[in-house]
Amino acid sequence: MRIALVQVAYDDDETLGARVERVSAMVRSLASADVGARTSDRRTQGGRGLASADVVARTSERRTQGASEAPDLVVLPELWAPTGFDYRRWEDAAEPIDGPWVQAMTALATETGVTLHAGSFVERLPRPGADGRTLANTSVLVTADGERTAYRKIHRFGFGSGEPKLLEAGTEVVTARVPTRDDEPVTVGLSTCYDLRFPELYRRQVDAGAQLFLVPAAWPAARVAHWTLLGRARAVEDQAFVVQCNTAGTHARTEMGGHSQVVAPTGEVLAEAGSDEEVLVVDVEPGLVASTREGFPVLADRRL
Repeated sequence: MRIALVQVAYDDDETLGARVERVSAMVRSLASADVGARTSDRRTQGGRGLASADVVARTSERRTQGASEAPDLVVLPELWAPTGFDYRRWEDAAEPIDGPWVQAMTALATETGVTLHAGSFVERLPRPGADGRTLANTSVLVTADGERTAYRKIHRFGFGSGEPKLLEAGTEVVTARVPTRDDEPVTVGLSTCYDLRFPELYRRQVDAGAQLFLVPAAWPAARVAHWTLLGRARAVEDQAFVVQCNTAGTHARTEMGGHSQVVAPTGEVLAEAGSDEEVLVVDVEPGLVASTREGFPVLADRRL
């Protein structure tokens, strides 16, 4: 199974429309397998930590010889279009689940023939939720056939402000099946950013059959060491692949952490990005989940 992570960098000057167009072009380039042509129009300016002009493609040594270059799955970060920390933009950027952004991401997946984890967007709910909020942080996974799976972020970051003040919390544990070219479909568990700090969610996903956890994020640089450590912990304790796609750049005076990574069920980091805009292309072997769980059957000893 080939996975591409697009670590998007942005600042406060780039418009939502321009960013959607730019990132969509990157996804199209990935799907065309034109690795050498993956470039960005972004530039590093004045040491502000913006994206590099080159989008680097790192390919795992585990790549299968003779396999198609195109990925089975492309993963984008959390809130990369409406921005992760500029809360003032969220109300204006909010859309219903069948709105223009989701339709555009669905069309992109069907056009390119890949399964696209489009990251997340600010969803305008059809009615207020239990906390009286009308917005949610909702991620969307779309197959090449246009089949959509949505997940509303359960754990809201902000300690009473920010997300808890503005967004309704999700309540559902969500998994989905991702088709692959060479293997059986892989069951993935969906979560978002701050969710990574709550291991109970991932055990629920394991119980639902998850072999791989998809974690889009807008994780800041101030705590990026936690981001990488927690990803490895979730992989080891659940004996599953962890695919973490973060943002880069600086917006709303917040420097983003980058360092997207793919972690094997053994805890081995198969690939890790730097702090700028970057693309990781990694091959994973879904069968490693079963062999790891059989060879060291720690999950069978669970008591709680």
